[in-house]
Amino acid sequence: MTRDAADARAAELRAALDYHNHRYYVLDDPEISDAEYDRLFAELVALERARPDLARPDSPTQRVGARPSTAFVPVVHGQAMLSLANVFSEQELADFDRRVRERLGHDDVIYVAEPKLDGLAVSLRYEDGLLVRAATRGDGTTGEDVTANVRTIRTCPLRLQSAAPPRVLEVRGEVYMPRDGFLRLNEMQVAQGGKPFANPRNAAAGSLRQLDPTISAQRPLRLFCYGVGDWSGGDAPRTQERLLTCLADFGLPVNPERRVVTGYEGCLRYYADLGRRRGELAYEIDGVVYKVNEVAEQRLLGELSRTPRWAVAHKFPAEEAVTQVVRIDVQVGRTGALTPVAVLTPVAVGGVMVSHATLHNPDELARKDVRIGDWVSVRRAGDVIPEIVGVVLDKRPDDAKPFRFPDRCPVCGSPVVRDQGVVARCAGGLVCQAQRRQTIRHFASRRALDMEGVGDKLVEQLVDGGLVETVTDLFKLTVSDLAGLERMGERSATKVTQAIAASRVTTFPRFLYALGIPEVGEATARALAQHFASLEALMAADEHELTAVPDVGPVVAHAIAVFFSEPHNRAVIAGLQAAGVRWPALERPARGPLSGKTVVLTGTLEGMTREQARAALEGLGAKVVSSVSPRTDFVVAGRDPGSKVKRAREYGVPVIDEQGLRAWLGKGPVTDDAS
Repeated sequence: MTRDAADARAAELRAALDYHNHRYYVLDDPEISDAEYDRLFAELVALERARPDLARPDSPTQRVGARPSTAFVPVVHGQAMLSLANVFSEQELADFDRRVRERLGHDDVIYVAEPKLDGLAVSLRYEDGLLVRAATRGDGTTGEDVTANVRTIRTCPLRLQSAAPPRVLEVRGEVYMPRDGFLRLNEMQVAQGGKPFANPRNAAAGSLRQLDPTISAQRPLRLFCYGVGDWSGGDAPRTQERLLTCLADFGLPVNPERRVVTGYEGCLRYYADLGRRRGELAYEIDGVVYKVNEVAEQRLLGELSRTPRWAVAHKFPAEEAVTQVVRIDVQVGRTGALTPVAVLTPVAVGGVMVSHATLHNPDELARKDVRIGDWVSVRRAGDVIPEIVGVVLDKRPDDAKPFRFPDRCPVCGSPVVRDQGVVARCAGGLVCQAQRRQTIRHFASRRALDMEGVGDKLVEQLVDGGLVETVTDLFKLTVSDLAGLERMGERSATKVTQAIAASRVTTFPRFLYALGIPEVGEATARALAQHFASLEALMAADEHELTAVPDVGPVVAHAIAVFFSEPHNRAVIAGLQAAGVRWPALERPARGPLSGKTVVLTGTLEGMTREQARAALEGLGAKVVSSVSPRTDFVVAGRDPGSKVKRAREYGVPVIDEQGLRAWLGKGPVTDDAS
């Protein structure tokens, strides 16, 4: 065969194979048999082997062939890949439509509605029609280069079917795995002794992110495209529907289930229809996406930081299943909250195997009366977090055992207190192993003891390395202890130890806040410090005495009393004092001219910080709070005050500016910390 004849035949075979690939994988309407397709493919392979110069990157034979990658290269998206806001009810959808209509200034907005696939979002970049790069969504700004793997997806064209494609076309789409392909893949996994995938979404994500593209090629991945991030060169479509039609004309797969609908009612009809046919689709979906059709209107509506205002996802109700409770465990979170968790006989819920489900808190556990041995209905809240809907009472066994919620922490044995009557929380915050990282991070934070340099990563290393068990150990750290840690040379270690040493001198309110007492924030810590003036007096106070402090009710008083009655906590406090943590003595404040007045600070103050203004006002007896209510006495408004001024005027609350505040206070420089 002559060179020209070989060139012509190779081009003819490539065009034929691309056409039949599209008919088979995208349109699901093949025109030739598998045997005939295989014959054409084998002929092209033989031609390219005999004449390597004939092989082209967009040839059907080149879908697999790249060497396995050792890592995924980061890809910065030219235009951020935004997430979609979710709505779960007809009212939330009506609210979305109302906001769109109000911003556009007209009714009967036209939307494009399409299924919301449960897959993995990708961006495909075509230059002059040729696929040059594919990336995952990542965090929306930066994804991972998965070009070699996407090239193995049969529904993804390596070259656009257009004589005059855009110079640059960045297509957004969803990689997914059909139901039948997912079942076949799991059968193969089990047959080979592997672990089956939990659901098609996980299978698709895991298959696309293989370091070896030959593995991706063996997985039944598919692609649907739904938008563009860039269209450079040529006229971009002016509507969402026209855009999808153009993508289909280019040979890119778009979902045939999409519809153009009018207004809220049209969206609801589509949602109901697709919901009825959900189980008949060849792929998993978890809802419907609505997008304003006119591109000009999309631009007018704009975007929030992470979501567009012109599109929304209408999620289907969570799927439910029935299974049995094996036991109930209590988990202790990083803030000390105790959460009952039901251990279940594994059951598939919404395509995921569920073996644990949260019961949220003791009250929810009691309200649902879930017992060990009960048969329960389980759903995935928002299709993500498994939770127990309720007990199937007619299946309750005679030997089902009620669960008694513990009154001591299962990790450290400290007492359990009720947080505002709902959350059960471990009172051993200074010693509980489950809370260790959170306790240390909070203790060292800027508003607590302000240990500069003691951040999340360093705390993690200190705890994991066994250098710090309680907050007292922070004051025992040496430069040599720290210098050997990751990203911590001798110079940095010296700065951290100096910052820790400097934090020994603090204020009484800061110290109380740093202890992390349940229900005690900065305002309550200041109120306790002002009322009791000394740590000894506060630790000796009973619940009745504590409720005499402004804003300390019975629940907060109980939490404080239990915290200070716990011997482990007292031992840590004694250790801190032995380590030199101290503060200036306080005197009980006399009644000031603003005693009993409630003040709100808002906006940016020019001549003082908000903390300085708060300290000055509290020094005069005022109570400074964060939100405006009819009981607020006045609002101090700095620059860019926001909505609090509007709310104050609605309530008839006086508003003064910074100049008025300074004149009223008789300023005078303000001290940095009145406490």
